[in-house]
Amino acid sequence: MAQQPEGPSVRLLRVGEQVRHVLSEILQRGDVHDDVLTKHVVSVTEVRMSPDLRHATVFVKSLLGQDEEAVLKALRTNTAYLQREVATRIRLKYAAKLKFLSDESFDEGSHIDKLLRDPKVAQDLAEPDEEG
Repeated sequence: MAQQPEGPSVRLLRVGEQVRHVLSEILQRGDVHDDVLTKHVVSVTEVRMSPDLRHATVFVKSLLGQDEEAVLKALRTNTAYLQREVATRIRLKYAAKLKFLSDESFDEGSHIDKLLRDPKVAQDLAEPDEEG
């Protein structure tokens, strides 16, 4: 019996990428009439679809991380419009409910990089033959 692969299916990844592309295009073109979203460059970094394709968790990052909370609030305020647009452009059985979250992966990466550059950590990572 073949073992099921771990992680999301190709279909979930494909639909998530389609949703990400549509949302990116809407935000880039300024189709959402919202002052906060008009003033900020917002990147849709990832979209994770639920297995039934009814829910989409949308990870976003504003340029340079500016006014992150205001941007999230504006996206959440305009969720109904964005859901309608996604449903219109991507033909799915159900219109996915969008949930917007801040993408913290960049911050985590910076934090890990900073930790690895710490002299105490660097000392522990040194090759054993380099020690005195």
